[in-house]
Amino acid sequence: MSLQNLILDFTHIYTEEIHQKIPGIRRIDLSDIEGTEMYCSPQAYRQLRQRLAGYGPEGIHFIDNGNYHYMTRLFTGKIRRPYILFLFDNHTDMQRPMIDGLLSCGSWAAEMLRKDRNLRQLILVGPRLKQVRAIPRSLKRKIIYISRYELERNSAQAEFAKIRRDLPAYISIDKDVLSEYFARTNWNQGTMSLPVLKYLIRDIFDNVKVIGADICGENTLQEPASELSKDLAVNRSTDDVLYRFLDRLMIEEHADRLETKQTRAR
Repeated sequence: MSLQNLILDFTHIYTEEIHQKIPGIRRIDLSDIEGTEMYCSPQAYRQLRQRLAGYGPEGIHFIDNGNYHYMTRLFTGKIRRPYILFLFDNHTDMQRPMIDGLLSCGSWAAEMLRKDRNLRQLILVGPRLKQVRAIPRSLKRKIIYISRYELERNSAQAEFAKIRRDLPAYISIDKDVLSEYFARTNWNQGTMSLPVLKYLIRDIFDNVKVIGADICGENTLQEPASELSKDLAVNRSTDDVLYRFLDRLMIEEHADRLETKQTRAR
């Protein structure tokens, strides 16, 4: 496994020189591909797959704002064995798309549950119960839901116990699961703190092998300038914390796997 850390720049919310400031990460400009915002046309999806053909699911992937969260579908589609998905999000992303046949930021998780045979469990952390109740019954058999209420009261042990630990995991984080103190996104937000998110991620690494992770939830450049500079500062701080935290965990896990393989080879 080769770790490939990427910044997928659809809207230029990331500065052009960001890959020069952050060691071990590559910026890929995707802003020239039409038909990608919120809904991804079949033609755009083919172009995205071609542009990212040389990159696997391993590593950390920043995927711009929540309108592009469907990129998780592209990366997990490269996983060739059974796996589980941890989805941290203030929304379920399992709505029916307004335009049939188009992958969307609000429907990609439902499409994965319907079409990805390797996806065995989806652990959904963050949405409100009324959103989860709206998920079609046919999809719920693969879903483990951990509510805000359970997290706030540290009462989610029964749900965590249902998670399969014999399969590797992919982690997808929409920063709209966080409170506005820790993130400023273009969607309504939850109440989770960054320390709680880090604690949950650490627990995942302690219990399962992690293939890769992605992070979305940037804001947009259309905000008033007075708000934009403050919001960018908040997001860059959280992005930096998450990147360094995940990168260290993945490097440690990668080293452990190499050591295990070498030991078995002897």
